[in-house]
Amino acid sequence: MTTSAITATGLRKAYQDKVVLDGVDLDVAAGSVFSLLGPNGAGKTTTVNILTTLAQADGGTVRVDGHDVGSEAKAVRKAIGVTGQFAAVDELLTGQENLQLMVDLSPVKNGKRVVADLLERFELTESAGKPTSTYSGGMRRKLDLAMTLVGDPRIIFLDEPTTGLDPRSRRTMWSIVKDLVADGVTIFLTTQYLDEADQLADKIAVLDRGRLVAQGTPDELKRQIPGTHVRLRFASVAELDAAARVIAGSTRDDEALTLRVPGDGDTKSLRNLLDRLDEYAIDAEEFSVHTPDLDDVFLALTGRTTEVAPK
Repeated sequence: MTTSAITATGLRKAYQDKVVLDGVDLDVAAGSVFSLLGPNGAGKTTTVNILTTLAQADGGTVRVDGHDVGSEAKAVRKAIGVTGQFAAVDELLTGQENLQLMVDLSPVKNGKRVVADLLERFELTESAGKPTSTYSGGMRRKLDLAMTLVGDPRIIFLDEPTTGLDPRSRRTMWSIVKDLVADGVTIFLTTQYLDEADQLADKIAVLDRGRLVAQGTPDELKRQIPGTHVRLRFASVAELDAAARVIAGSTRDDEALTLRVPGDGDTKSLRNLLDRLDEYAIDAEEFSVHTPDLDDVFLALTGRTTEVAPK
C-alpha cells in the first residue's frame, strides 16, 4: 500500500470576494514527484502556501507527513523544505557560509560534514569560498536547494525551481530532483515548463480558476485529448495524390509531401493503414506516430497556454 506524504480534501481559500481555491483535493504519494500545473492566477502559489503553513485555509483538511497543517504546524515545518521561485541566498556570504548559516539555525549534528557533503553533492566545492554574488543563476539555484536539504526534509516543495535558467542548468536541476526521489524524498513541484513536468512528474494535477480540472500521469492526461495521428511522408506529389485518394479522412501537406491520418496509433490500426497502402502499391518513405503533448492537454483543459516567465 502506497503511503501518502500529502493529502488535502475540500481545500478552500478566498480573499474578500475572490475565490482562489474552490474545493481542491490532492493525494501525493510518498517518494514521488507531484506536479501542480496551472495558468498564472490559477491558485498554485496559494496552494503551496497553505501546504507549507504560510497561509491558512478557509475550509477543508490538509495533512503533510501525517500532521495537520492547522493544529500541528511546527511538526509540518520540521518535515518539509521549501525552495521558492527566487534563490534565497545571502549574496554577501560565500556558498560555504550560506550553508553554515543554515546548519547553525538547525538542530544538525556534524555540521561541518553536512556542509562539505552538500557542497560536493551539488558540485559547488570549487566555488565554496567565493561570494554568491559571483555565482551564475544555476549555481545560486543549486545552492538554494542545498540549503533546503540541511535539515534532511523528507518532503520538498519546489516552486518553479528552474525559471530563468539556461537549458544546461535546468537539466542539472532535473538530475538532482531525480536523485532526491531515488533516495525516498517526496517532491511537490510547481512549474510553468510543461516539458519539465513531463520529464519529472509521476502525477500531474491541472489547476484552473481554483479548481482541479484533471489529475493523472502525464501519459494518462495525454490520452484524454484527441489528436493522435500517423504522419506519412512520400517521395513525390504523385504518390501523395494516390495515398490521399485511398485513405479517407486524411489531411495533406503538399509542401512537406506528408499525409496526416487520424487514429489511436495502436498496432492494429497501423497494420490496417499500411495494408491499405500496399493494396494500391503505394510506398511511403517514412511514417511516424504523433500523440498530443502536455501543451495540447493544458490548452484543451484550461483554454489557455502557459505563460512562461522570461528567461
